[in-house]
Amino acid sequence: MATVAVLEICSNLPMASPKAARANGIEAERSATAEMEKKWEAHADIFEYGAAANPVMAPIPVLVHPPELHQEGETRVIPFDIDDFLDIQTQCTSPNLMASFVRVCVGESLATSANATSQAFYVIRGEGTTHSAEHGTIGWSTGDLFVVPVTKGELTHSCSAAETHGGAALYWVHDEPLMDYLGVMPSGKKFEPTLFKRERMLAEVREISHRQPPPGIQRNRLGVLLGNKAMAQTKTLTHVLWSLLNSIPAKTVQRAHRHNSVALDLAVAAQPNVYTLMGKEIDANGNIIDPIRCEWIPGGVFVTPPGWWHSHHNESDEVAWVLPMQDAGLYTHQRTLDIRFVEDEIELHKAGKIRGSAFAVTNRQYTEMVSAGCSVPKPKISGMKRVLSVSSLQSGEHYQEMKKSNSNESI
Repeated sequence: MATVAVLEICSNLPMASPKAARANGIEAERSATAEMEKKWEAHADIFEYGAAANPVMAPIPVLVHPPELHQEGETRVIPFDIDDFLDIQTQCTSPNLMASFVRVCVGESLATSANATSQAFYVIRGEGTTHSAEHGTIGWSTGDLFVVPVTKGELTHSCSAAETHGGAALYWVHDEPLMDYLGVMPSGKKFEPTLFKRERMLAEVREISHRQPPPGIQRNRLGVLLGNKAMAQTKTLTHVLWSLLNSIPAKTVQRAHRHNSVALDLAVAAQPNVYTLMGKEIDANGNIIDPIRCEWIPGGVFVTPPGWWHSHHNESDEVAWVLPMQDAGLYTHQRTLDIRFVEDEIELHKAGKIRGSAFAVTNRQYTEMVSAGCSVPKPKISGMKRVLSVSSLQSGEHYQEMKKSNSNESI
């Protein structure tokens, strides 16, 4: 009986009208939206431009990964991990790259893996094979270099022989730190696995040594850029990685240059008194001010910070070799590598000029850009690339003429 009474009372309560129900729903939605806006706003920061445009960040230090690490001990990966110096939460040697030594004792194998778009391996010492279920098996020996694209599984490295130290040593560099920073996993490969044999690289260097330099130019470096057929425009090892096999003749100096990419330099071969000087500034004569001296220790790696001027010095009686690994493939694609050589900067300084970028733009290209001004780009047409403000540059015969002028006109 009590239940019936309650039901009668409830049935006598006024029912909410459809209009009131809609109003209540709208109010609830507004309240939920306001709460979500507060939640989103809690993550926002606003800074005064002048104080924050060039934020203070942990600098990239000049550090060395010594060869003793890969010359003894068990089969293992030896990471050049300096994330604590950089205030970065994941393993890295530079903000974009991770460098390690891989030691594999004779008769043993070691599997490696990385969430990376590009992995490069240079053979410091030894002979062996690398196998991947995705890419197959290759053999390698001292002085060879190979790169692999995104690899879902492992790469297994096996050592069959080593000249010294009881095992092979590989210099391994990849771009997993960049993937970590972006919060992504590579979705597909940008190039095919690529192998550079030592004999081929040295033959190219010998070929260059036999060529006469232009009149008035004294050649003080002999090196070959290692490119990939998939990177025809950037001419780099991969779309992210860049590498150079560079030699410095005895009793010579390679004058200072600088670039925006970090260099992770492997000293391949060097006698005592081979070193790099590096610093933030140069004087009017092109000498580095208050330089840091970094000795080349064969089989060791040293870091050259981005934007720092650096010169290479060989005071010994034998040729020295260095193999830098950089994230300059990415910078070159973005037109932000900004590599500069001290002789060029001195001449510009004498002429009273300060350039904004060293990215190559010919006189003809610049004239076209000026004449085009801030025009609206043409609509997309099949078979033609648009270029903001300079849409005419990449159309038909005119574009071909521009390409020819790139190699003929002064920068």
